[in-house]
Amino acid sequence: MNSPVTMDKDASTRRSGAEHSWMNRLYTGTGVLDVIGNRRRWYMITTAIVLICLLSMVVRGFTFGIDFVGGSRIQMPAAGATTEQVEQVYSDVIGSDPESVQTVGTGDSATILIRSETLNAEELGSLQSELFDKFQPTDASGTPSRNAISASDVSETWGGQITRQAIIALLVFLVIVSVYIGFRYERDMAIAALAALVFDMLVTAGVYSLVGFEVTPAMVIGMLTILGFSLYDSVVVFDKVEENTRGVLHTYRRTYGEQANLAINQTLMRSFNTTLIGALPIIGLIVIAVWMLGVGTLQDLALVQLVGTVVGAYSSIFFATPLLVSIKERWGPVAAHTRKVRARRSGQAPVPERPRPAPRRRPGEPGADRDTQAPRRTGAAGPAPGARPTGKRQRRH
Repeated sequence: MNSPVTMDKDASTRRSGAEHSWMNRLYTGTGVLDVIGNRRRWYMITTAIVLICLLSMVVRGFTFGIDFVGGSRIQMPAAGATTEQVEQVYSDVIGSDPESVQTVGTGDSATILIRSETLNAEELGSLQSELFDKFQPTDASGTPSRNAISASDVSETWGGQITRQAIIALLVFLVIVSVYIGFRYERDMAIAALAALVFDMLVTAGVYSLVGFEVTPAMVIGMLTILGFSLYDSVVVFDKVEENTRGVLHTYRRTYGEQANLAINQTLMRSFNTTLIGALPIIGLIVIAVWMLGVGTLQDLALVQLVGTVVGAYSSIFFATPLLVSIKERWGPVAAHTRKVRARRSGQAPVPERPRPAPRRRPGEPGADRDTQAPRRTGAAGPAPGARPTGKRQRRH
């Protein structure tokens, strides 16, 4: 059951009567966003994102690179040739379109890389001859040479080995993360953090399926790097949640969810700044290494890191922490405490019962003599018989 989280204004604001701006409260973390109170909305958004990614993976599938499906790789100096011209030559000789044709590098060191299905020796010879006749590429000495066009075959087993090793590393990583968070914090936080990691991987893979980028070993390795960032951001928020909720069960002023929402607001700008600082070098890598230098391998690595950085920040704020609160409020002492706080606020708090007087026993029953004993006298009724006076004695004159 989601309920709006009430936020207390800053004490200085209440004393002075001044109202801080929305941006000021966002930067100082005084509770401008009600993430926990509106967590049903964020659950719907998260579910929609996951469904779109899963649908794309099922319908569109993935575009696997040559390292996974195998094939031939042909590379030659650019020598003024464009990718469209090279692709046209390939289609005329082989009779089909290549998998990809891209320019790598700039200036005199620029080369054209052709990736295609596996070609036999005759097809490779014909393609090399036609490319040489058309573009006259030169070797290191500057002399036109057919040997300047290199060709090699790539086996799909190498990509499979990389993927298998990456999956093993991923499983080991998840086990270590679960053990660490379970001991450092608690079990519920470990469950929420692992759910956020699964969300990050699904969305990142779904983005690759949607945009049609090739799945390469660099992309698989990059998936492991984004998990570390996502885990770091979740641990930062959970650390603040643990600090704010320490001793919350002994007071009825705020619920666990409200304290967790305050922790989100207090770490929101930190998460935003961390994401921005982490994304800027990746954007620079995409601009310089990919667009200017044309290094395709860096493109795969940079894209997965950029997507994972943004998705990891979203999941730690809008998915992992709300999920933690939902688990806590489902059962256990936090759920009972939340019900008591809400009952007190609604004026339906249970009134404690007065202790009932013990029944008097009939004469002759065991313990009846204790019921008939004279009640103890209090200080207002005077001293007990035989007691020494405690007041000052009157002096004789």
